[in-house]
Amino acid sequence: MNKAVFFDRDGVINHDPGDYTYLLDEFIINDGIIPSLKKLSDNGYLLIIITNQGGIAKNIYTHDHVEKIHKYFIDELKKSGIGLTEIYYCPHHSDVEKCLCRKPGSLLIEKAIARFNIDPKKSFMIGDKQRDVEAAEGAGIKGIKVELNENIEKYIDKIIAG
Repeated sequence: MNKAVFFDRDGVINHDPGDYTYLLDEFIINDGIIPSLKKLSDNGYLLIIITNQGGIAKNIYTHDHVEKIHKYFIDELKKSGIGLTEIYYCPHHSDVEKCLCRKPGSLLIEKAIARFNIDPKKSFMIGDKQRDVEAAEGAGIKGIKVELNENIEKYIDKIIAG
């Protein structure tokens, strides 16, 4: 079975200014992300992003905005020899509609676990909100709560150590 680290996007992977990040020129990769992902990848971890993108349901932005940001990020990682396994996003918002995929629900994590044969006991989720930790725990993986826009490098050695 594979081991994986799941990441929330806004506030962990990229700078979260406090509202929706959907324009490419507003997408700023947080300090420490590239070396952290490289180290995890080099140590055999699958890298998966699980993100709520409720601005789609609220008609603030579109799937195309999200896809452009994700393509840019994947291309930036490739420059450092890092392959992102997958990005899953929930386009719904609880103010607009009900769904099963929005965090703190664990459906998207469970989907990745099944698709990529991931061992939950050897996997982690890094997020900046309690709902990220709840989603992780709902899927049987360990959740790590970090501060908004925090450099996550200090958590990586602990993950690799087991």
